[in-house]
Amino acid sequence: MALKYLLDENVDRVYQTKLLRQYPELVVLMVGEPGNPPKSTPDQEILCWCEVNGFVLVTNNRASMPVHLADHLAQNRHIPGIFILNFDLGIGGNLEELILAALASEDDEYHDRIVYLPLP
Repeated sequence: MALKYLLDENVDRVYQTKLLRQYPELVVLMVGEPGNPPKSTPDQEILCWCEVNGFVLVTNNRASMPVHLADHLAQNRHIPGIFILNFDLGIGGNLEELILAALASEDDEYHDRIVYLPLP
């Protein structure tokens, strides 16, 4: 089963558009869309939403996300994973990494982890 992605509100919508254009079977949602966490939702609440709904969070928040994940785990909570985009890869390189992860990863491979793209 492919990973499901929730894109942070600060991630360019082009990621959703291109991922779904190349692989329409993927589930790629964005913060701020109906039914998803609204824009300006605190990161801690987004992590809870991802946990409940089984989504990997895709973000460019390198600074505070490790702290938020540590707090989340300290509350005995879990998350399918967090991917942090790499500006040096550009949009195309980040898209390739997200597609590879979605199609080739085990369901729980990134459980409770932050992964800085590119994949290890």
